[in-house]
Amino acid sequence: MEVDRGRFASLPAEGLNGLRLEVGYELSRAVLGRLQELADIEAAHRAALRALSRRSHARADLRRRLVQRQHPPAAVDAALERLAARGLLDDRRFAAQYAAVRLARGRGPARLLVDLLAQGVDRRLADEAVRRALEDEAVDPEIEMRAVAVKRARQLAHLPPVVRKRRLLAYLVRRGYGGPGAKHLVHEVCNS
Repeated sequence: MEVDRGRFASLPAEGLNGLRLEVGYELSRAVLGRLQELADIEAAHRAALRALSRRSHARADLRRRLVQRQHPPAAVDAALERLAARGLLDDRRFAAQYAAVRLARGRGPARLLVDLLAQGVDRRLADEAVRRALEDEAVDPEIEMRAVAVKRARQLAHLPPVVRKRRLLAYLVRRGYGGPGAKHLVHEVCNS
């Protein structure tokens, strides 16, 4: 679309319905304002599509990123609605994919849950995604924690025992394996 002989914006045709635009006629303030809203929505939509083409995002995380990039919040919300309506933005699918991939990389259930919540995924969806990933991959967190601990303990073997235990426990906690079971496992692995 061009306004005053200059490029104004690329706008979706369906957004222009009902505006009664005609070549050569002056635009009212209301119509110009609506065109600016549509342009903002289209810009936010394109930015969201570019972000989603690189990797999947949770809705709240993508919204935060777009607003940080100076897209108007109302335009971002409208753009995200368009993407959700087309099935391109789905927190349930995002959480399931995120949990499955990170679980395969050795992340523990607690870490997966914290990461999903930090990205704005609803608590119920995050819990379900982590539980489902554990079931689908047939992962026992205790066995996985032991494998991660043994591998990391070998890497820390050159350190004094006190330092090795402290670093191994911190490593397990960062990976999402904590609690009394982790302390017992660290003691067991470092003393064998």
